[in-house]
Amino acid sequence: MSLLDSIYARAKANKQRIVLPEGTEERTLKAADAIVEQGLADVILLGNKAEIEKMSAEFGLKNIANANVIDPENNPNAETYINLLVKLREKKGMTPEKAAVLVKDPLYLACLMVKNGDADGEVAGAKNFTGDVLRPAFQIIKTQPGISVVSGSFLMIFKDKTYGHDGMMLFADCAATPNPSAEELGQIAVCSGNTARDIYGFTDPKVAILSFSTKGSAKHEMVDKVIEATKVAKALDPNMKLDGELQADAAIVPSVGKSKAPDSEISGQANVLVFPSLEAGNIGYKLVQRLAGAEALGPLLQGLAAPVNDLSRGCSVDDIVKMVAITANQAIAAKK
Repeated sequence: MSLLDSIYARAKANKQRIVLPEGTEERTLKAADAIVEQGLADVILLGNKAEIEKMSAEFGLKNIANANVIDPENNPNAETYINLLVKLREKKGMTPEKAAVLVKDPLYLACLMVKNGDADGEVAGAKNFTGDVLRPAFQIIKTQPGISVVSGSFLMIFKDKTYGHDGMMLFADCAATPNPSAEELGQIAVCSGNTARDIYGFTDPKVAILSFSTKGSAKHEMVDKVIEATKVAKALDPNMKLDGELQADAAIVPSVGKSKAPDSEISGQANVLVFPSLEAGNIGYKLVQRLAGAEALGPLLQGLAAPVNDLSRGCSVDDIVKMVAITANQAIAAKK
């Protein structure tokens, strides 16, 4: 069974309620139809019901009738979400009047539904900027206990299975936090190891926090940050196989790892690579994707108290279907 088959099978076996706030966006609507048809999730579409019905007829979509459609402009449960938003944001100046406006915004309503337990996860971004998708998630859903930072990981899938877990490696943070502190970087490392295990089925995640130094080969404040991050990560999860600071070759090439870091339990064997900054992570995954011909699956957001994932505005229908299935897997893992 392929990775994607496994993800789909888990989603089908334990269907989660996934809210799609961009319910009148063409690709999202077509993806919702496919998701319902395949039984990957219980779909909640936000948008004008008449418009969704009209578009569904135009595109010949037969399964949207089995999705739950909620119109943010005419929502019978609006008062519940207004009260919840005021409760959550009152200290930030939220009033019932302001909340009444925001609950009509599909991106805010989706997060409020997740927070209130009326949905298990959210996928958006086909037509909205990343910042607009994440802002309400940060304000309403917030981060997991013990985690203060949100990060984005990419699963890199290689044709050559020399490296990683059966030819797969997880890269982070490639999408969310530009310059994490040592504390945040350590948290990102632990979240990444958990993602590799719980979502992508890595039986033995080995997490390397990368640097331009290996075990003291260079001295610099940037190296110090990685050393401190490694201590933070090991304190957060003493059972996770994790080490740093490691150069990329020392992390993944057995002969180099043995030479540069002989006392490390994961050197030369890492399958989860945590980059010291978003700049490095984003550049790294794009180079590997293009030069090695790797498939990059993601970004998958980590660290939120409930799953919210952001799509590329250039995404395909199939991309949305995949991300909904992955988000459902995140929701399943969060409930264990």
